[in-house]
Amino acid sequence: MSAVTPPLLGADAPPPVTFPLRLAIVEDDLTVRSLLCDYLFDCEEFSFAMAVGSVEELWRELELGLPPQLLLLDLSLPGQSGLAALPRLQERLPDTKVLVQTMHDNADTVFQALRAGAAGYVVKSATPLPAYRQALLEVARGGIAISPAIAGKVLAYFTPSLAQQPDLLSERERQVLQGLVDGLSEKQVAARLDIAYATVHIHVRRIYKKLQVNSRAELLSRYAQGKM
Repeated sequence: MSAVTPPLLGADAPPPVTFPLRLAIVEDDLTVRSLLCDYLFDCEEFSFAMAVGSVEELWRELELGLPPQLLLLDLSLPGQSGLAALPRLQERLPDTKVLVQTMHDNADTVFQALRAGAAGYVVKSATPLPAYRQALLEVARGGIAISPAIAGKVLAYFTPSLAQQPDLLSERERQVLQGLVDGLSEKQVAARLDIAYATVHIHVRRIYKKLQVNSRAELLSRYAQGKM
């Protein structure tokens, strides 16, 4: 196994991630599920936990082995939907990072999923296989992954709220936040701003503190509800 350690260590730095990560996939389309399995389980960062076609199958499989560290969850499933399952998944698997995928890119669905505990949201038709890998690694590191296809809709929620509190965030914090809502991972934000990944993570934590939220999912949710 290997671990990725950020270049700067400290109390606010993200913890190292130890590979391979146990990954579960819940996708009812057999063709899509096969493509995801063939690609992702060939990546050295992931090990196979399970690949099933419904939430009901997921519950059964969870009784038989170790819980996954990462879960790629389709929102539109037969039986119980992925969106409806998210609250129970958070209770049952509090340490599992959930990346949801769907064909829908409407803002309401995005924020419902984030409010329910998803750590990221990708649109199937706009996400190539390598982008799935990057999104899963981002949420594993404690970040949030949002498809560029819907980043603009997230930004539309952010802009009015920030205008109401112009001095709340520093210029650098605004740059970091802009990168996140542009659909970039924390690592990509670091590259854009030419600063260390751990520095970006510290800025994100400071943004949380100033806006009195505990996660980026809560941050997006509160913005969406007009509470900031």
